[in-house]
Amino acid sequence: MIDPGEPRPLDDREAERLRGELAVAAAGIGTFDWDLVTGRLDWDDRLIELFGYSVDTFDHAITGFNDRLHPDDLERVTAALRTAVDTCGDFAALYRVVLPGGETRWVSARGRPLCDADGTAVRLLGVAYDVTEQRDAEQAVTRVLEAMPAGFYSLDREWRFTHVNAAGEQVLQRGRDELLGRVIWDEFPAAADSVFEEGYRRAVDTGEPVMFEAYYPPPLDGWYEIRAAPSPDGLSVYFLDVTARRREQELAEQAAARLQLLGAVTEQLTGTMEAEQAVALLAQLVVPTLADWCIVTLVDPDGRRGIRDVGWWHRDEGQRPLVADYARLRIPALRDSAFVHRALATGRPVVIGHGAATAVQGVLTPGKAHELIGRLAPESIVVLPLRGRGRTVGLLTLFNGSERGAISAADLATAGEVASRAGLALDNARLYGQQVALAEQLQRSFLTAPPEPDHAEIVVRYLPATEAAAIGGDWYDAFLQSDGATTLVIGDVVGHDIAAAATMGQLRSLLRGIATSHDDAGPADVLRMLDVSMELLQLDTLATAALARFEQDADERERAVTRMRWSSAGHLPPVIVDPDGTVTVLGRWDHADLLLGVDPRAARTETVVTLDRGVTVLLFTDGLVERRDSDLDQGVARLQAALADIGDRPLQEVCDLVIERLVDGRPDDDVALVAVRLHRQDRPRPAEAGPRRLPGSVPDEPGD
Repeated sequence: MIDPGEPRPLDDREAERLRGELAVAAAGIGTFDWDLVTGRLDWDDRLIELFGYSVDTFDHAITGFNDRLHPDDLERVTAALRTAVDTCGDFAALYRVVLPGGETRWVSARGRPLCDADGTAVRLLGVAYDVTEQRDAEQAVTRVLEAMPAGFYSLDREWRFTHVNAAGEQVLQRGRDELLGRVIWDEFPAAADSVFEEGYRRAVDTGEPVMFEAYYPPPLDGWYEIRAAPSPDGLSVYFLDVTARRREQELAEQAAARLQLLGAVTEQLTGTMEAEQAVALLAQLVVPTLADWCIVTLVDPDGRRGIRDVGWWHRDEGQRPLVADYARLRIPALRDSAFVHRALATGRPVVIGHGAATAVQGVLTPGKAHELIGRLAPESIVVLPLRGRGRTVGLLTLFNGSERGAISAADLATAGEVASRAGLALDNARLYGQQVALAEQLQRSFLTAPPEPDHAEIVVRYLPATEAAAIGGDWYDAFLQSDGATTLVIGDVVGHDIAAAATMGQLRSLLRGIATSHDDAGPADVLRMLDVSMELLQLDTLATAALARFEQDADERERAVTRMRWSSAGHLPPVIVDPDGTVTVLGRWDHADLLLGVDPRAARTETVVTLDRGVTVLLFTDGLVERRDSDLDQGVARLQAALADIGDRPLQEVCDLVIERLVDGRPDDDVALVAVRLHRQDRPRPAEAGPRRLPGSVPDEPGD
């Protein structure tokens, strides 16, 4: 045991520090630290004494230094300081100090700026000592170098060590007695034919100082900031160990890369790309940030095809064909004990450490896949489930080679976040796709083929929104009544989901039942009765609708005209195209009656229009004319312009071209359209004229 009364033994680091302090004290060297940002100048006690101050009288400013400088030296020393600060270069000066009693002393000073990332000097550190009694300049330089915290060595023109300071011995892990007189390339062979030799020779050849950072392998195993300056005798090298700084910088860059990766993953998964395609492309995002190569696997949503590899990538372009072949072949070759199956069954990550290639070969049947994984030679593997809501929808498998080794904890955490986001996005997309398909199927089930009345042609179109969330309650209907009248209906239930589609079906059936059971009721009465029925049946919804009834008595038939009675419940008005190309909008949309579902007792109006043969009437929902960048009035104006240009074409073609020109086949909202064209009295029925349906129209029979 150590007696508490005895001095405590010093460890090597404390002893080294003490020896350094004793050396500085013995040499009579003072130190200074000038903060170039705040202007504060700090001297140690020795330097304060050297300049004839006391701790109480020194003002910690450069003025205190200037006040003691000999007037003849002030300009020269100030210029040297300014040059050192401006160039981030070393400071060296020999100057005179005039003490308060009039005594003059010679002082030698050396300093070095500390620069920020932009190369701007922020501090100047250095030493100074009294050389009044010194006669040997060589000894003075040596003493300064020994006191420097930075490593230093000098080389002669034969690349032999001529001096190594104490800090240099510590960094190089070699004593000066081992190095002096020896060639640097022999003592440090890794420096030969490297950035070190290239930089040193460039400094000697050009006569200009060089600065660079370089890595030296074990046993030093560190990064160094080098400043090599040519001298008449050879080369002077100042160096600092910046390994810790470089490591912090690398960690910061890796963290930034992981954050950037997560941002890119989120952007890809929430973009316009199909969800499965976006997930498949994850392999190209995570490589090389998280792994050397990667495979993305998806579980078939209906379970019929099991699992399939859909995406893969390798950081080495030359290895990508091997990865592609392996991904194509590995699923059929997997045994039941495969790590992929384990991850799918448990929903938990599976980590395979050292010798992963051999482990994977053990769960593959003999064959090409078995051979390929051996050639790819992964050293470590992580299989991460892509988890949705209570189920695994895919896998993200990361592979590292021997050089990169095991996947780090930080990379594994980031990969887990990527897998979580991808799984949830894919599951959401699949669930939403199912809901959309159901809504669209439900909606289309109500949108039946139109009838074929005498001397008129009816064409209908329905186009679902390109955005799944916009599938909703647009509908149309066309039917004949027992008194010979033809009724057209267009409507839109508020909302965009399965509930809206189901409500649309209810309203459509109610309206058809009311209209067919009340032949004597006009459009306004039918809409009023529908509004009353909605209240009685507690259909808590809002909807717009426009109803047009086409009638003809004997006199009108003789005069070849048709009477159209129509009414609107908050819906866009019909548009008429005359045979001469004139396009007329029957009223303003903002002057329509109340929406359905607001007040069943509200009065409803009805308008009567007499139509000639050859007239086309168009009823439509707002998805045809509404855009995000314009209002309804502008949309209706675009529709009028289009109809003026194409209104004389066959009705099927008119409807197709209207949709193409106004929404280009990609509407933001559902589009429903019903059009009727009144033909001359002696024109045969459409069925008698032969097939006339164009691509894109509603089938002749429901369910075709």
